Amino acid sequence: MHPVRAASVAIAWCCVAPAGQLLAGSSVDLSAVRHVDSTTPRDVQMALALAAGPPVSEGAAVYILGATGYVKAREGTNGFSCIVERLRADSIAPTCFDAEGSATTVKALLFREEQRALGKDDGRIASEIEEGYKTGRFLAPRKPGIAYMLSDYNYLFNPESNRIFHFPGHVMFYAPYLTAKDVGTGPGAPDLTSPGRPDNMMVVIPAGSHEHQP
Repeated sequence: MHPVRAASVAIAWCCVAPAGQLLAGSSVDLSAVRHVDSTTPRDVQMALALAAGPPVSEGAAVYILGATGYVKAREGTNGFSCIVERLRADSIAPTCFDAEGSATTVKALLFREEQRALGKDDGRIASEIEEGYKTGRFLAPRKPGIAYMLSDYNYLFNPESNRIFHFPGHVMFYAPYLTAKDVGTGPGAPDLTSPGRPDNMMVVIPAGSHEHQP
């Protein structure tokens, strides 16, 4: 997920994971995790990923980081895929994508980590993903859908301040190629993660989520 500002649109939602949640059967406090890579324990990675989507996590497939990129740690039954996305290696973005996102956007995420494991730098990987969308290797979502990021464990990169910041739990809706001209700006308008791009999404912060500014 690309850096986002806090959206002013709010919808009623009660499923945001609380901060300070302990991993079941462990002393690991998920809210204290600030870095995820292939050495992060499997159960910690799975717990972070599943925390993103309480409404769907029970039947979701789960991907975790291994030595060669993401590997599927658990098969799913409902079409959703939960994964700790890393736009940068120092960011954490637990996300649960629906079936459409699993078939499209997630493919690019798997590619990104596979290429990182091969030693490629992020700039080169981003260029290859962009080219992949142009050639049809990667596809933008082909119908409306949702991705959950409801946990309190979102640590994203803000290029304006050049630092990682905490972002509240939220939901996202696929909005390939849309820009502010399509949805408007200002109070009440949803935020866009990557305006004009095939992987663009609209962000909505549920009522009750604690807002953290970049």
